[in-house]
Amino acid sequence: MRNNAKFKKKLADAAAYLVLIIFAVIAIYPILQVLSISLRPGDRLLSTSLAIIPDDATLAAYKELFTGRPFLLWMRNSILISFVVTSTGVVLAALAGYAFSRFKFRGRNVGLLSILVTQMFPATMLLLPMYIMLVKLGLINTFLGVIIIYSSTALPFCIWMMKGYYDTISPSLEEAARIDGCNQFAAFYKVVLPLTAPALVIVALFSFMTSWAEYVVAAQVLQDTNLWTLPVGLQTFQANMSTEWGLYAAASLIVSIPVVILFLMLSKFLISGLTLGSVKG
Repeated sequence: MRNNAKFKKKLADAAAYLVLIIFAVIAIYPILQVLSISLRPGDRLLSTSLAIIPDDATLAAYKELFTGRPFLLWMRNSILISFVVTSTGVVLAALAGYAFSRFKFRGRNVGLLSILVTQMFPATMLLLPMYIMLVKLGLINTFLGVIIIYSSTALPFCIWMMKGYYDTISPSLEEAARIDGCNQFAAFYKVVLPLTAPALVIVALFSFMTSWAEYVVAAQVLQDTNLWTLPVGLQTFQANMSTEWGLYAAASLIVSIPVVILFLMLSKFLISGLTLGSVKG
């Protein structure tokens, strides 16, 4: 009887691993195809060979990307904008979420409802009024204009995320800190904020992704080629009559590297951050 139970358990484990392997192959295969396209000479999109590494593989696309195109300039612009948007999102969401969670003030419920309502509209719908605002403020064709739009679209989710996470932390911890001599801000900074690391990671990743791979807003606001971000720059590889598939594939792989690194570094915080932040609020 015991051997039969062990056999069933091993069979179930084998079936689970088989399913995971199948889905892993489905997820990885397109990436390998992009790698293969980046190594093919002559911007060939299709090939009769099933080999991932072509027989006539070349790194010409990568060389052209770094030496013949302003790819590093686009990457610098994207890193700068993403860093500012991420920092802004983390700081403002941490403070605003704490205020909505711990304090009772006039307009609190209206503020929370207003933040929630903004999530009902796609960012593209808000592009026109935001564009008009940037025109009147003289922020068209500036990094600050793009940062304002990215931050304003990312903050509603981030604030709700942090508010829900703060609700799971007992106020008695702050009361104990106040008894020990801390003021309200010190109790928040030294006691509460360190406990919200998983939620802060989610907020940082969401803010980063909002700005790193966004194209529509950047294409409309950033008109100077020296200010282009990576998505806008990569679009120049595609034309009406032809597409530089080698450059497109090589750039796509390089652009995905920072995102993969971030997810690998912060993966241990993701599960707890996504689940605990949705318990209350």
